[in-house]
Parts: sequence; structure tokens; C-alpha cells
Amino acid sequence: MAGSTLGTLLSVTTWGESHGKGVGVVIDGCPAGLPLSETDIQIYLNRRKPGQSRYVTPRKEEDAVEILSGVFEGRTTGTPISLIVRNTSQRSKDYSELASCYRPGHADYTYDCKYGFRDYTGGGRSSGRETIGRVAAGAVAAKILAELGVTVTAYTKAVGPVSINYDCFDLSVMEQNAVNMPDVKAAALAQAYLDTCREKGDSCGGVIECVIHGLPAGIGEPCFEKLSANLAKAVCSIGAVKGFEIGDGFAAANSLGSENNDAFYRKEDGSTGKRTNHSGGVLGGISDGSDLIFRAAFKPTPSVSVRQQTVNRSGEEIEISVRGRHDPIIVPRAVVVVECMAALTVLDLMMISMTARLDRIKDFFSSI
Repeated sequence: MAGSTLGTLLSVTTWGESHGKGVGVVIDGCPAGLPLSETDIQIYLNRRKPGQSRYVTPRKEEDAVEILSGVFEGRTTGTPISLIVRNTSQRSKDYSELASCYRPGHADYTYDCKYGFRDYTGGGRSSGRETIGRVAAGAVAAKILAELGVTVTAYTKAVGPVSINYDCFDLSVMEQNAVNMPDVKAAALAQAYLDTCREKGDSCGGVIECVIHGLPAGIGEPCFEKLSANLAKAVCSIGAVKGFEIGDGFAAANSLGSENNDAFYRKEDGSTGKRTNHSGGVLGGISDGSDLIFRAAFKPTPSVSVRQQTVNRSGEEIEISVRGRHDPIIVPRAVVVVECMAALTVLDLMMISMTARLDRIKDFFSSI
């Protein structure tokens, strides 16, 4: 299967299926000398682990990561880093009735059209469990970015019709509620709404917002490798994402140029700043030194117990109700996935930007 690799200088290739022996990732291009342990990566994996609340799948998995290569005596060696998380709680029998039909909202039909057959147990590569490899790799990228003074922070902005109030914004409460909202009141309303969805055997979608702080100006390429374009590709590659926007996003279509433009000014330290951030930190596909802010819209979990119309592989119209262990909402567990995809994208473009100017190349080699 093509299309399982992301990145240029820092590349990651995820592998494995939801109900196979395990899932994992190979990271190539990580600089040597980075202190790295399984604990560093496990912290991130624990944030997407199933079974942590009534709003996520009850599938019980430890999701314990193992470093197979690329680390020696606690530091990266500069060679490919291979990571594995073994599957220990597969229940493939839950999917036996779905082998011959197409679940609405899933990739069953499109995979069948592309490959002529599919792994119907848990969705195979189209399962959300594939994101384990992304998160494991993103944990490594985030650690490198921290060395460079760059932080990536994502959180739930909206669950169904319930959105956070920025006047009540408090990141410290995000991990204290089951929906990862930085707003106590909104989190309570969101959970009540989710309970209603669960009682009906239904699911809902939501929006994740991400802020990248400390990114210097000048990161990103002018045309096909724009920072905004690469972020959009990385985030939209997450299975349930249906919308992406940076800064004012779609709201910019309803504004005037004089309103949407960010005025520049000279800071006290002599550097250039912006008085507003409608651009979301990106101009011409290149970072402008402001906080980079983007949002991703997630569709409702397609696996619902509500009866739905579909067809089987013979073309007969049938009705199904999807069984198994599924999240009534994807968003809370996807927060860390968005964070990690952003970290991988930004780090790769920062590494590429090291060769953009001759003076910087000369400075590097003159110090050797």
C-alpha cells in the first residue's frame, strides 16, 4: 500500500492493522544525541489510550511501546527508530457479520473498490488504531521541538453544538475532564450532550484547535511545500477529519481586506510583530513568527448501533446495526493525534529551512 510515509528530511512510516499482531512506526532522519526513552513516548500514547472514560471505546489495551532500534544507551543514534505497540485485546468476531456488507461512513466500500478485498476486522489500516504510530513518532518530534523552544498544544474547541468560551479558557482544566476542553462549563455541557447521544445509540463530531508557540518566522516553502499546505495534508490524513482552517479560516471569506490584514509594528527589542493574528501565523505559506493557530473538524464516529441502510457485496439492499467497541466521539482521543501530526510537520519543515540561506550553511560548516 502506497501512502504510508510522511515527511522529507524527517520521515515517518506507520504500519500494522487494528486486529493484527501490532501497530508501529519507523522514524528516519531523527538527529543523533536526543535523550529518548520508552517513557517519553508512553506519556503521549497514554493520552490516546482507549477505555479511559465512558465517551471512548471500552477496548482495553495498555498500548505499551517498545523501542526496537535507533536508540543506544538512552540516546538516538541517527539511524532509523523503529517502535512497536502490540495488540492484546482484539475481538475480531464482533466484525464477522460485516464481512460481506459496507458500513455507512466507513472505508469498506472504497477499500473494496481500490484493492478488490479488505480487512473487515476493525477496519484494518483505516482504523483509528493506526494513529498509534503517528502519536509515537510525534512524541519524538515534540521532544526535539522542545529543544528548539517550540511547543505544540491542542485541545477540544467544540463537541457537537457545544463550544468553549475563550473568556473561560484554562488549559490546566483540560486533562481534568473527559472531553479535553479547556473550559469547565463547556466541558460539563458537552458531556451532557454526549450522554444524550449514547442513550440514542448515536455519535457526534467536534472541532480540535491547535496552537504552535515559539515557531520562528521563515519556516515553510513558497509553493507546493507551504507550511499551511503541509499542515493541512498531515491533519486531513487523520481518518475522521473533514475540515481544516488556519487563523480566521472560513470566516475570512466574509471579511474585508482592511479587516483581515494584520498590521505590522516594531517591537521594543527591534523585531517585527503583528498587532492582530488573522493570518493564524502563516503568510505566503511561511511562518510569520506569531502563534500558529489552526482547527480541524472531525465527523461523528461512523460506527453506531442505530439501524442504517446499506448494501452488501452482491448489491442487495440490507439494514445493519454496527456492534463492537466504538467511541461515541472521536475528538477527545484525537487531540494528541492532531498535536503530533503538527509537531512532525513543523519539525520536518524546520529541518528543510536550514538550507534556505547560504550564510546559514556557511556558519554551520565553518563551526565543524
